[in-house]
Amino acid sequence: MEKELNRDECLAILKEYTQNESLLKHAFAVETCVLAYAKKFGENEKYWGNVALLHDFDYEKYPTAEEHPYKGNEILENLGFSEEFRTAIMSHAEYTGIKRETKLQKTLFACDELAGFITAVAYVRPSKSVDEVEVKSVKKKMKDKGFARAVNREEIIQGADDLGIPLDEHIQFCIDAMKNNKELLGL
Repeated sequence: MEKELNRDECLAILKEYTQNESLLKHAFAVETCVLAYAKKFGENEKYWGNVALLHDFDYEKYPTAEEHPYKGNEILENLGFSEEFRTAIMSHAEYTGIKRETKLQKTLFACDELAGFITAVAYVRPSKSVDEVEVKSVKKKMKDKGFARAVNREEIIQGADDLGIPLDEHIQFCIDAMKNNKELLGL
């Protein structure tokens, strides 16, 4: 449990397996949104943040649906991470078939695709800053199937629904969280 609460140790694992700057920034963006929700919900911020930080740590080396997040699950198990921690990570990928039952699992799923999408929206703003991103611009871009086509719009909608939070409110919450950490996110 100690390493599950130690961001430095989790960050070292992330950086050992992930060199791609975009993937690192994605991990930080998802961590940022999940941390904000942990605070809002009165949950363990260190634990929730580290689950989010490591949710895609194996993706650069194991990018296929056959490998990710399964390889990461094995690696974390060998490093002594709990089943609860690993199950939260496994549940973020719809195709694993693991039901999202806990608030953490639902939050990670809800923030994963949305954080990536908000980042993409920020990159097309003149300033490339999250400061210029608004809910209406995110929703408009969601309708453009050619924009950030790898992002699953249905999962963004489903994530907010699973959390029981209106989509507009969820988008605004994540934008605000990312604004508060824009230096780390490069936004």
